[in-house]
Amino acid sequence: MTVQDPSNGYEAIAEDYILARSKAGAALVGAWAESLPEGASVLDLGCGHGDPNMPALLKAGVKVAGVDASPSLVAAFQKRYPSSEIACESVEDSSFFGRQFDAILAVGLIFLLPENEQLRLIEKAFAALRPEGCFLFSAPVEQGSWHDLLTKRRSNSLGAMAYKAALRDAGFAKFESQTDQGGSHYYSARKA
Repeated sequence: MTVQDPSNGYEAIAEDYILARSKAGAALVGAWAESLPEGASVLDLGCGHGDPNMPALLKAGVKVAGVDASPSLVAAFQKRYPSSEIACESVEDSSFFGRQFDAILAVGLIFLLPENEQLRLIEKAFAALRPEGCFLFSAPVEQGSWHDLLTKRRSNSLGAMAYKAALRDAGFAKFESQTDQGGSHYYSARKA
């Protein structure tokens, strides 16, 4: 019997991931965080060890709670950012701390999940946001599949049209999209 890895392969390569994680996207995440009210509560899904996004989030004056399924990455996050909450659990099973947030961030995560879980995560994010809350996540514009360079596991992008439709179906509005300096694509939306 095969045991499902809730970290999608990241626990096995946690040390390599920490060493390989680039700073690409941190400026975009920082600008997004700067648009939030001072002291806003942000839920970072798939937060990993925190870098490179935590410094940008904290500089913006927001309060961050993280969720990640890799025990090693969670331990590294706790060591780096002891004043921030973190839960070691999969985003699929997480209760998101049983509360709502002003904003939710999911960088490098959604495309690791099967299609039905990607759609469910968008719906969960909507439910976990306060009115007018913001959601920012990264995923390719193109629809397709590939093998992750570090984990060697299959990743799946639903594509821009499907992501925008899923956001709309969940109740989000005010869509925007941008690309960071590393070429990663981001979708942002606001809870209507």
